[in-house]
Order: sequence, then structure tokens, then C-alpha cells
Amino acid sequence: MRLKDKTTIVTGASHGIGRGIAEAFAAQGAFVLIADIDGVAGIELAREITERGAGVAEFIQTDVSDEAQVRGAVAAAAERGKGRIDVLVNNAAYIKIPWHGVLEVPDDEWEKCFRVSIMGTQYFTKHTLAHMLPYKAGSIINISSVQGLVAARNSTAYTSVKTALVGFTRNVAYDFGPQGIRVNAICPGAIRTRISPAPGSEIYKIQVAKTFLGRTGEVHEVGAAAVFLASDDASYITGAMLPVDGGWTCM
Repeated sequence: MRLKDKTTIVTGASHGIGRGIAEAFAAQGAFVLIADIDGVAGIELAREITERGAGVAEFIQTDVSDEAQVRGAVAAAAERGKGRIDVLVNNAAYIKIPWHGVLEVPDDEWEKCFRVSIMGTQYFTKHTLAHMLPYKAGSIINISSVQGLVAARNSTAYTSVKTALVGFTRNVAYDFGPQGIRVNAICPGAIRTRISPAPGSEIYKIQVAKTFLGRTGEVHEVGAAAVFLASDDASYITGAMLPVDGGWTCM
């Protein structure tokens, strides 16, 4: 129970990596506020987590690119934590499928990637810090990508915003380290989710070939990394980029 009685927020948690992190936090005894735009899936996940009985989860429908909605979500978590928020995971992202290279990427793809991944992270970080600073403690985890560390083909907007999250992480870690706030990023590689390429497809084979382990990852493996960074076991780790990629970025 490494997160027992911790108040946590996970954005974009109704599906995929965010869901894996929310489930991992709850299993370690945390209260999890699921902030996501998908109301049906978010409500169901909160119910499932609470029924399991380790941690407790609640859902609040949130468009992370809307600061007013973010402010409301953070206030709901703070109320549950009696004024305190211990952990924030900025996971929400926009992925346009198919991705586009620089010659084809439309302005709306740039805009939505930026509004969700960067401004969503900014809004949640800004408002959550107000509930961490009085206690001189807190862990913020930003979900970047291997594409924040190395290039990938035909994904200009997505790669750009994931790289920007690396800079955001380092800068906030620098600014708030003296106040006891730790800020780190996880850089997942090929993780199996509902939008992953089908096993056996050409893209899937390329992903597997880029890893040392010869397989794609699972969301619970990213969740385990997030639990570590959120916990007191990572008390001297800040400003770090943690690849969870089966060795992809070592190639």
C-alpha cells in the first residue's frame, strides 16, 4: 500500500495508459479522481475500482483544454483530500490517426495536440500546485512518450508536443524543487491499448523490432512505474525522464 490515503488525479484515465495508472494507484490504496472527457467509460471505471475495495475512485467529466473545467476537477479532488492533493498525473493527450508529416499536418491537428497535451498539462499543474505548496510535498507525473526522446515518422504535431512535455517537466521541477514538489515524466514506448496496431500487422512488427524485449508493453507496466514515481520510494527523484519502452530508446 505505497499510496495509502493519498489523494491523486489522473487525467485521460478512462482508457489505455491512464486507466492502467488509475487502477495501479487504487490498488496501492489511493483515492483517484478520474478526469476524462469520456463520461460513460469514466463512470464505469470509477465503479469498478471502488467495488474492488483497495482504493476509491470518483469520476468528473473534464475537457482538459478548458481551464474552467480543470479548475472544477482540481477543486473536487482537493475537497476529497481536505485541501491537499498528493499526486497529479497529466496523461490526457490527443492522437490523430493517421498521423501526418510536416507537409500534410493540418492546423486543427496542431491546435488540438497543443491544447490537450500542453495547455491541459499547464492548467492541471497550475491549479494543483496550490494544493501541494502549503504542505511542501507532492508528485507530478507527466506522460510524454518515446517520441519525446527520439523521432518517429509522420507524426510532426504529436512528436512536437511530447517533446515539449519533456521541457515542461524539467522547468517545473527546477522551479518547485525547493518547495518539495517532485516533477517527473514517463516516456512510454509501444504499449498495448485499444488504438494499438493489430498483432501481426506491419506497424506492430516494426514496434516489436525496436525493443530489446521483443514485445509490446502493457498498461499495468506503465502503472507500476507511475506508482514508483508517486511514492516516497522516489523521494530523491525529480526532473527525470523514465522510459517504459522495452529498450526502444537505447537502440
